[in-house]
Amino acid sequence: MILRDLLFEIGTEEIPARFMTWAIAELERIAAEDLAALRLAYEKLTVTGTPRRVVVYAENVAERQEDFEQSVKGPPRTQALDADGKYTKAALGFAKSRGVKEADLRFEEVNGVEYLFAVVKEAGRDAADLLTGFLAGLLKKLVFPKNMYWKDPSVRFARPVRWIVALWDGDLIPVSFGGIASGYASRGHRIMGSPSVNIPMAKDYWGIMEREMVIVDHNRRQKMITSGMEEIEKEIGGTAERDIELIEENAQLVEYPVPFLGSFEKEFLDIPEEVLIATMKKNQRYFPVRDSSGRLMANFIGVSNNKARDMAVVRSGNERVLRARLYDAAFFWKEDLQKPLESLLPKLDKVLYQERLGSVFAKSERVRALAARLLADIGMTDIAEAVDRAALLSKADLVTSMVFEFPEVQGVMGREYAKREGESGAVANAIFEQYLPRFAGDELPKGREGAIIGLCDRIDTIVAIHRVGLSPSGSQDPYGLRRAARCINEILWGLGLDIDLGALFGWSAEALDAGEGVMEKVLEFYRNRLHNQLRERGHAHGTTSLAVASMWRKPLQALRMLDAFDEVADAEWFAPLVLSAVRVNNILGKLTDAEMASAKLAPDMLKEDAEKNLLSALDRQSAIVSRALAGYDWKAVCLALSDLSGAISGFFDDVMVMSDDMGLRNCRLALLARCRGLFDSIGDFSLLK
Repeated sequence: MILRDLLFEIGTEEIPARFMTWAIAELERIAAEDLAALRLAYEKLTVTGTPRRVVVYAENVAERQEDFEQSVKGPPRTQALDADGKYTKAALGFAKSRGVKEADLRFEEVNGVEYLFAVVKEAGRDAADLLTGFLAGLLKKLVFPKNMYWKDPSVRFARPVRWIVALWDGDLIPVSFGGIASGYASRGHRIMGSPSVNIPMAKDYWGIMEREMVIVDHNRRQKMITSGMEEIEKEIGGTAERDIELIEENAQLVEYPVPFLGSFEKEFLDIPEEVLIATMKKNQRYFPVRDSSGRLMANFIGVSNNKARDMAVVRSGNERVLRARLYDAAFFWKEDLQKPLESLLPKLDKVLYQERLGSVFAKSERVRALAARLLADIGMTDIAEAVDRAALLSKADLVTSMVFEFPEVQGVMGREYAKREGESGAVANAIFEQYLPRFAGDELPKGREGAIIGLCDRIDTIVAIHRVGLSPSGSQDPYGLRRAARCINEILWGLGLDIDLGALFGWSAEALDAGEGVMEKVLEFYRNRLHNQLRERGHAHGTTSLAVASMWRKPLQALRMLDAFDEVADAEWFAPLVLSAVRVNNILGKLTDAEMASAKLAPDMLKEDAEKNLLSALDRQSAIVSRALAGYDWKAVCLALSDLSGAISGFFDDVMVMSDDMGLRNCRLALLARCRGLFDSIGDFSLLK
């Protein structure tokens, strides 16, 4: 079979970098699925792109489709044949609907029943006859997060399409889109390449583009950026911050990456480094550089899209732009230092948090009161004064000039301003650490002060947003309630805080005047998030359900309970114990209230060794379990259950609970009721089935 290469290049105006990574992955998925649906075999599929082009390249594609044969199930034999053994109308209609002749029908047995099957055959077509439709389908199916529309509303793409190259080896594939017809002409680099370049053969594409200073493969551009950064690092003895997302973004901003070193005045290093980093990374897409001791250097590494004859010109232009941004930051820094944080609180009272929930200041005051109540409840009064002060100032930096210009440094600036105003380290750090963790894998608060404020702030957010009916729906979560719940648990687990969230949610509901209906939704939402988060940590569904049902109010204990139960889940005694617990519930669940009232335990009536052993085990372990639960000693609970397991299994093996002797029956039922009481004190073991 003859094999050919397929090239499809969609040339555009510059596509935003934020679209490209998604677009490449999505187009690769669509292309692979469509080629499979067309039954076109190929050796390798490459989907990549630059800001000015999206490329699909398939190597060694078969010149013809694979032949197709499929066996399609039809009516059962009883409906397919009449009394004379001839095909019925149902059978003939089935054959016609599948486009087959009677000779292509056969009977096959499925689960003991014979059915009529049609053998559908389809000869493979020439790939050339299919490729126009295939490529047109790719253009139609690739829908960007944001699209531009042409006069024809069905024509949409991220940016206007300027040229199309579609080649089957050296043969042109006719495709048109938005008034642009496919051809052999591509375009080189906008600055260093040719405005038009001919692609005679698909296989020549990569070499021609490289000569035209276009590195089409986005992965290779990333490697060029990384290797260029390494060379610069050797020259200056520093280390650039390897932000993977920033490397990817820079790779999608250029067609030929040229890393370069830039610098700025050292006096700018007096500005908090978070501001410098935000200015370099977010505004200019530069990589900050640190020295061997980890301190920020007055340097940066940028990525140019132009390999200029004199890179000093490129460097100077970028330094000039950054310098202007840093002068602004320095001005904001000095300006903000003239206004104490506390003086900004009246201004904060005019910033709307949510139209039905009042101002940001009102929210911070609720958090302040909630934190004070929590500390009094858990006896953590040694930090109460610092927490109260930090909670008061916690959101003041939101109305500073610096945070207005750089929102991502909220908390950071509050900490820095508080330090310079003479606030204690605990207060200043708490203003920053209230926001930790900010994202998955981020650091946790190091101080209890910031952790407490962060917990109370997130609790208030969850209750408040539910109160106004804006709970998360599907993928919509504009107030970040799912993230808030996740952060609450991470803080409690990471810092070992054994806090009763049930009480905390309740106090928050009181402050917000949230009714029972709201609280039901809040608690259901939180329990679901806790369950999901514990499952993500690798815990089994059943034990997770048990822990959440029993200990959701105290997430730290839910986690510790899970850890203990998972350690014994594979022990020989565990599965029989669960089975016994379920049997106990099943037996007692069928009894009426009157029958349960008659169940009295009379130890002298017990005759069998198995029932005596069970009573003895209950006598030994009930008090132990009670003490262990009071102290949250989950290993002791598991040890007690292991002792009980054999006794209760033996009871069910050797004893007839529902004896004809009513006195003995009631005695045995009472014994099981004691078992159920012990199990229920731990949790609902039926969830482990």
